Amino acid sequence: MTLPVLPIWIVDLYGSVFMIIFSFLCIRQAKKLRANDPNNVVWIYLLWFSYGLAGFAISRSVGHIVKRVLITTGHNDIWLLLRPYSGSVNTIMFVIVSSITLFFERVWNIYQRIIADQKALQEAHNQLLYLNRHLEELVAERTRDLAISEKKYRRLFEMSRDMIAIVDADGIVLNMNPAGLELLGWKPEDVGEKSFRNCFYKPEQWQQVWGDLLKYGEVRDIECIFINTDSTQRNVLLSGYVEAQPGKTFYHFWVKDISRRKDMERKLIQADKLASLGQLAAGVAHEINNPLGIILGYTQLLLRQIPEISEAHEDLKVIEKHARNCKVIVEDLLKFARSAPTRKGRADIHSAIEEVTSVLRHQFALDNVVIEEEFDRTIPKMDWDMNKMKQVFMNLLINAKQSIQGNSGIIRVETKRHSNHIVIKVSDNGCGIPSEFLPKIFDPFFTTKPTGQGTGLGLSVSYGIVAEHGGTISVESEEGRGSVFIMTFPIKDGSGEK
Repeated sequence: MTLPVLPIWIVDLYGSVFMIIFSFLCIRQAKKLRANDPNNVVWIYLLWFSYGLAGFAISRSVGHIVKRVLITTGHNDIWLLLRPYSGSVNTIMFVIVSSITLFFERVWNIYQRIIADQKALQEAHNQLLYLNRHLEELVAERTRDLAISEKKYRRLFEMSRDMIAIVDADGIVLNMNPAGLELLGWKPEDVGEKSFRNCFYKPEQWQQVWGDLLKYGEVRDIECIFINTDSTQRNVLLSGYVEAQPGKTFYHFWVKDISRRKDMERKLIQADKLASLGQLAAGVAHEINNPLGIILGYTQLLLRQIPEISEAHEDLKVIEKHARNCKVIVEDLLKFARSAPTRKGRADIHSAIEEVTSVLRHQFALDNVVIEEEFDRTIPKMDWDMNKMKQVFMNLLINAKQSIQGNSGIIRVETKRHSNHIVIKVSDNGCGIPSEFLPKIFDPFFTTKPTGQGTGLGLSVSYGIVAEHGGTISVESEEGRGSVFIMTFPIKDGSGEK
């Protein structure tokens, strides 16, 4: 069976023509798309792909048309001669189309990167435009923020109750807040002139702090002793760190005054000692007092019966003397134990001082020791146990007299009202108290007097009496220049009358 050839020739012929027409229509459409967006690489690729298809369509269609014409006209031998060339042209055109596709695949990747870079550049451009249009507003806003921040931290710097100091690499203080100036007694003009090492009472503490800063870059909570311009010592807690900047190094310090806390700790320890030793002293005094009274009583009975010229009488006098000394010590122990009840009444404290000074003034004058008084008569009457307060002033004045070495000296008793407190000072120009003894001066049984001249209970008893009245007692002393005992009492409600 043989199929008719004519329909195949017609399809081949017209199909070749339509292939050429459609390829050129694709070129036309691709040109329109590219004209609307010349920089779009997709439309460029589509246009070149259409050119490639058109070339392939022309090559293949012309080859088929020529084939049909030559075979129909009986020139089959010519077609056999041209067919390899026609196939080669078709192959070349197909390779061109494929190459365009492969080439544009790489171009597409590059295009995507270019688009991304273009987008980033556009965003940067928009930001630059925004900054350019709003530069003055942004600078003004940033300036306001910086001013607010600086004001806030400057206020913290100036209002801090603790010292804040900035020091350079040579130790010179570059800046210090008012709390630091007050703590050290410095003037504002001292900043920039004085070294931070001048704050330290002990040079070895400064060397330790500075060495640790250089080694570790920071120090924390180091207890030191600072010294004021008036030689007052202050216990402080110091922290610091190093700030390194290009070409410069700064040292920042925070210093907290813990003198009150240390003083409170000492007072608590002292109160604990007094409480414990008070109980012990009361028990010892009670146990000794009874047999001591019996010994003293029988000794006095024997003294009445034995002639004074006998040797036994002299021995009994020695026993009586030492028994009486023991009795004095027992009485001191009982006073220290505060076994005697407190009897307070409304009175003027100056009366107690004047009674004690009137008793001692003549005796002190024999040794060229003068008692001076300076009273603030605005101090109101308050509730005092006058007998116990006389004991306090007696202890302080006798201690002051004993500290004065040589043929002359001055003891000064001063009272002053400060707001809602009364301050009483007893000062002398005696030998002073060594600094190592100051923390122990109110300890029971501690004394610097020679053996047999004191029990070490006088100041402890005074400490307890002052505490009973709600007050505090402290001492300031410099060896070789004298001592000042300072008592402070609150003026309680209802104590306003004179």
